[in-house]
Amino acid sequence: MQRSRSVLLATVTAVAAAGTATWFAGDASAATACASAWSSTATYVKDNTASQNGHNYTAKWWTLNESPATHSGQWDVWIDGGVCGGTGTTPPTSSPTASPTTSPSKPPTSSPTASPTSSPTTSPTVQPTGSGQLPAHFLTGYWQNFVNGAAPLKLAAVPGTYDLIAVAFADATSTPGAVTFTLDPGLASAVGGYTDAQFKADIATLHSRGKKVIISVGGEKGTVGVASDAAATTFANSVYSLIQTYGFDGVDIDLENGLNPTYMASALRSLRAKAGANLIITMAPQTIDMQSAGSSYFALALAIKDILTVVHTQFYNSGAMLGCDQMNAYSQGTENFLTALSCIQTQNGLRPDQVSLGLPASTQAAGGGYVAPSVVNAALDCLARGTNCGTFKPPATYPGIRGAMTWSINWDVTNGNGWANTIDPHLATLP
Repeated sequence: MQRSRSVLLATVTAVAAAGTATWFAGDASAATACASAWSSTATYVKDNTASQNGHNYTAKWWTLNESPATHSGQWDVWIDGGVCGGTGTTPPTSSPTASPTTSPSKPPTSSPTASPTSSPTTSPTVQPTGSGQLPAHFLTGYWQNFVNGAAPLKLAAVPGTYDLIAVAFADATSTPGAVTFTLDPGLASAVGGYTDAQFKADIATLHSRGKKVIISVGGEKGTVGVASDAAATTFANSVYSLIQTYGFDGVDIDLENGLNPTYMASALRSLRAKAGANLIITMAPQTIDMQSAGSSYFALALAIKDILTVVHTQFYNSGAMLGCDQMNAYSQGTENFLTALSCIQTQNGLRPDQVSLGLPASTQAAGGGYVAPSVVNAALDCLARGTNCGTFKPPATYPGIRGAMTWSINWDVTNGNGWANTIDPHLATLP
């Protein structure tokens, strides 16, 4: 989740263009010269080639550090082109590109770096509600702990249309895996003053309204890294400390600069053991992260499927992407894009109730991919009932489809709450 949704992820637009893609393995009996050897540090995009273990491979979409030998197949990133001979004399069809970078137009005014305080020795003032229950279909919005042109809000001012509020964001510290949270001074000034005590009281107020509040970790500028057993333990302990201190109901994983699914899964299981079965765990991967079950984000979702609440894929800032039909590339900003990419997740192991549609609240909130809220409703109808579909119709219906998410509540309020006011009542009509 970018702290500013104004920057289009340019690199991933090379993933696909409108058209079709043929999925096949090459003829192993006709060995050709080997392409340049695959490198774990190189970034490859669609149609780049590489060789590994005597086979040539072609990338279907953007990839980094996904071995062709273990990530080729119908649902994976590499096409096995068959046996090759020679020592890498055939170059890639196009040069691998640098990893995609984004820079927010206006980042938060502060970025705390201090290590989190130790767990309190006395009972925290604010406790979670103890109920992780959410509606069968619900609306999620991100609340901005910074100022970037969207309406600044105190937490208690969040409209009642939102069932789940994700506080954006917790910040990394100098300790691997550790996160902390501090109210942004710029935001506090913009809303006429805001203290930690008032923030905690606002979470309690939202609880009294039946809402859930979680802390989101990461964002477009986030640098949280969990890449060891020690970091996993530190992450779990520091997030649990925030839960105890502020009364958060759970955690959202929004790491847009890579993650290790093994250690992050360990961290989240440890956190669940501490916080209990009502802990809410959500994820907000970028669209590219959910194209293949072999990608690290998708692998994490499957690894914690038994304790995962929902995945709010960011269906924007991505360009065209392949759908679950494995044949066509769909343009962002369309109903087909939402429905054709959602079924990748349901066909690869996630339950429909773990799938939610993430969209920007306005054209100001993202560099690309905005759709009118009525289009979101149509996509939900298509997925849940098989009605109101575009030219793409999913292979099955998913009545349990969980709902929708937006970046951000602040941008929606800026534009008169039209996004939430349109989608929230429609969720109640879903089966």
